[in-house]
Amino acid sequence: MAEGQIVAGLLAPHPPHLVYAENPPQNEPNSEGGWEQLRWGYERLRKSLEDVDYDCIVILSPHWQTYVGTHFLGLERFESLSVDPIFPNLFRFKYDVTVDVELSKAIHDQAKDDGLAVKMMENQDFRIDYGTITSCHMIRPEWDKPIVSISSNRGHAYYSVEVMQEMMIQLGKATRKAILESGKKCVIVASNSLSHRHFTTESEVPEDMSVEHISSHAMHLWDMRMIELMRSGKSQQIVNEMPEFVEQAIAESDGGALTWMLSALDMPDEPAILHGYGTIIGTGNAIMEWPSRNWRENS
Repeated sequence: MAEGQIVAGLLAPHPPHLVYAENPPQNEPNSEGGWEQLRWGYERLRKSLEDVDYDCIVILSPHWQTYVGTHFLGLERFESLSVDPIFPNLFRFKYDVTVDVELSKAIHDQAKDDGLAVKMMENQDFRIDYGTITSCHMIRPEWDKPIVSISSNRGHAYYSVEVMQEMMIQLGKATRKAILESGKKCVIVASNSLSHRHFTTESEVPEDMSVEHISSHAMHLWDMRMIELMRSGKSQQIVNEMPEFVEQAIAESDGGALTWMLSALDMPDEPAILHGYGTIIGTGNAIMEWPSRNWRENS
């Protein structure tokens, strides 16, 4: 069997507003557009991956929250209606998702062997979180690739951001090893925003871009710092500064996805590509790609 490969690592934010603005047939509400800078950024990301051969999307979302270990989807198909609990007026999405159970179980087993608490999620009635759905839809709206979905174990909630970081580094290493041994080519996705201070009210027309802006100048500065570190290939520095970033910017990377993804890429010092940056209800969102397929030593 040929060695597997991580062909790309992605930072792919998941505000449901992006799906709402795209008006796909799976989503019930209709919009007049909006948030074009980010949607065009996703277009550029899709163009970058258009001719890339890969088998599966492996994603970790902060909105699948588990408090006893890390969980993995363990059934081949999930079909239901996903309704955003905060924005049910924007996101009521009928999904039909195929799971690569073989790879999901392989990552689970490797993480277990490495001493992490893990569990396969085999409840057919389980509803996949909107973060996973939104990021996967914006990356691959055709839904023709199976996914592996990984939960956020919320280690920061009952320990600290530092402990969560260590867990995610270990999980990233397990993910990398399982993918390489699987013989499969994968895209790995950190599904999260950067700064994450929300507006507390919604405009009468949600897609009214005249009211959209970052929540504060301090949040803008933190977002720009993190983006420049990514563009400079300073992965280890990003991880080192993560606790302060989470505290100061209320960053959604507290869920561990970004650290997990960088660890799975073996803390690359190659630069990431910025496809787009924009704000949604005050939060900062960057669409980034680490094109590991092009590196001298491919992942």
